[in-house]
Amino acid sequence: MNLFTGKTLMITGGTGSFGNAVLNRFLQTDIGEIRIFSRDEKKQDDMRHEFQAKMPEVADKIKFYIGDVRDLQSVRGAMHGVDYVFHAAALKQVPSCEFFPMEAVRTNVIGTDNVLTVAIEEGVEAVICLSTDKAAYPINAMGITKAIEEKVAVAKSRNSGKTKICCTRYGNVMCSRGSVIPLWIDQIKEGNPITLTEPSMTRFIMSLEEAVELVLFAFEHGENGDLLIQKAPACTIQTQAEAVCELFGGKKENIKVIGIRHGEKMYETLLTNEECAKAVDLGDFYSVPADNRGLNYDKYFKEGDEHRNKLNEFNSNNTRILNVAETKAKIAALSYIKEELAKMEK
Repeated sequence: MNLFTGKTLMITGGTGSFGNAVLNRFLQTDIGEIRIFSRDEKKQDDMRHEFQAKMPEVADKIKFYIGDVRDLQSVRGAMHGVDYVFHAAALKQVPSCEFFPMEAVRTNVIGTDNVLTVAIEEGVEAVICLSTDKAAYPINAMGITKAIEEKVAVAKSRNSGKTKICCTRYGNVMCSRGSVIPLWIDQIKEGNPITLTEPSMTRFIMSLEEAVELVLFAFEHGENGDLLIQKAPACTIQTQAEAVCELFGGKKENIKVIGIRHGEKMYETLLTNEECAKAVDLGDFYSVPADNRGLNYDKYFKEGDEHRNKLNEFNSNNTRILNVAETKAKIAALSYIKEELAKMEK
């Protein structure tokens, strides 16, 4: 992508699944430098060795910065000279955020404010903040803090100078760190029944590559303060479990239902009814522009007759629901799954 030619990109939480996907996508292009900012030196060391072995000719483009988005000074120390930021650092395990909500606040809310504060100070050209479907109608600590992250991003965008700030909101990323499919594969390999919470739950499903595509779409086409949402298919948890069983030889009849965990929803929403009032349908994406009216709301009651859009809430129950065969094909296309299947054939 010529937008990145010679540019410096910083990824917060860069040792995670998203950061790895971005490195695989862009490291061999003409991008100038990719900065990985995170707090875990072991994961950084693992990533360093992995890419030195995998892409030795370009691995020196990766620069590693130890730090924490919770610490404003450590963010400042890493962002000087950065052109673009993908803000992926987050606490995103629903149960752990339920038990430690203030930890989620410190990373997801205060951390985002720190990243955006420094980006504006440094004159960064664009920051894309990664959010989640759990931020729409949030009922758990993770979703609530990610919803506040979105609000922080919109508020910062109102006075961000040359820095464009956008958010992306997407659903479950298959085979990302901490997701359920790798757990199921391990359970099948160990000869155990696979466990699921509630068979009729629906969840959006997308690949890491699709998550990167959404961020790039926001980067290229988003306006300051926009929330960008990718239309995605969904499936039930039962369907997903059966698809994994078919791929890895698990026994569907042994699927064990363990019940809903702390803070889980029966279905997820990507675009709320309230956001539909001003959302723009862009084909494969929705855009929700920022509300940039001032605090003096009186004049909006005295003038103007804005018509509400005809869009409806977009959730994992009213999107395209995949059957087992379709879900199996989507899962089988993932590089992680191909690698796991290859291991089993040896």
